[in-house]
Amino acid sequence: MLENLLKLVQENAGDAIINNPAIPNEQNQAAIETTTSSIFETLKNEVNSGNLADLGSLFANNGNATDALTGNLNADVVSNLMTKLGINNEVATGIAASIIPTVIGKLASKANDPNDSSFDLNGIVNSLGGNGSTMTSIIDMLDGQKDGQTNYGGIIDTVKGFFSK
Repeated sequence: MLENLLKLVQENAGDAIINNPAIPNEQNQAAIETTTSSIFETLKNEVNSGNLADLGSLFANNGNATDALTGNLNADVVSNLMTKLGINNEVATGIAASIIPTVIGKLASKANDPNDSSFDLNGIVNSLGGNGSTMTSIIDMLDGQKDGQTNYGGIIDTVKGFFSK
């Protein structure tokens, strides 16, 4: 998963990192890698702390993370860019604000696409340190069936619920 996440960040680093005059060209790759590892570690911490509701919501809502998860992702990316690369707060905040929503949205979209094998929920949870019961819990949250089988009806029902309110 980390390799595919790195690829997503690289594909979306354009103006935020690559073309950003505040980041020297020799730091571009380090900024991409720091952003990637920060996102990965934050998601991993969510799994390890048992915060499956926010993680499940991320995939059920096609990348629209909860405020708490978004805040954690932003804070970790900003903090790591500042401490590891010496990037100032304003620039680091801009990078996080530009890259995180796009990358998380694409991650969720790819994980929910049965025709895209670059990310799958089982692989994501396993790489984040989850186990079979963690995966079953997330699947049950997503599909609404509480049977550990992925049919994504829960995602559809969730989306329908947003439009019926």
